[in-house]
Amino acid sequence: MPDELYIPVIEGTTRPKRMSLLVAKFLVEIGQSIEGVKTELVDPTHYSLPGDGNDEENKDPKYSKITKEADGFFVIVPEYNHGYPGTLKRLLDSEMKNYIHKPVSFAGVSAGPWGGTRGIENLVPVVRELGLVATFGDVQFPVVQKLFNSDGIIEDEEQRQIYTRRANKAWNELIWMAKTLKWGRDNLK
Repeated sequence: MPDELYIPVIEGTTRPKRMSLLVAKFLVEIGQSIEGVKTELVDPTHYSLPGDGNDEENKDPKYSKITKEADGFFVIVPEYNHGYPGTLKRLLDSEMKNYIHKPVSFAGVSAGPWGGTRGIENLVPVVRELGLVATFGDVQFPVVQKLFNSDGIIEDEEQRQIYTRRANKAWNELIWMAKTLKWGRDNLK
């Protein structure tokens, strides 16, 4: 499909027992159901990112390929101590040139009541410096450990509908921005 957008979902941590992985899988599932969108889960445990920064020797070619081909990103932001994980910062820092004029939406995740909002707020200046364009369609997943069951499913039907609606709204905004910025990248030099 020539107009298909490639928008990967980036999981933001490598911590064992990370509940944010369930959120990432939930958002991938929704993204896969949207016509004209190709998505996949980008799990940082599958990449080697030694050192620090944007140096060639510190890149993982598989991740470089994903960021180069992507039309936008949906980033999962687990909130740890009012911030975002170092793993996420390391992953994002590795590919500065591949992010320019591409949109990013966020899903905040926390064990507490704020749903990762403080982590997202701290990450916005970082993604802006990387050349990414932050959308306004964040989705928050507070008290995540009570939302998903052990199989990674939102069992409560009302909650599932609420989160599906919120996620679709975020995806729609991300898709609109991805189309708009892709047109700009392709047509404005």
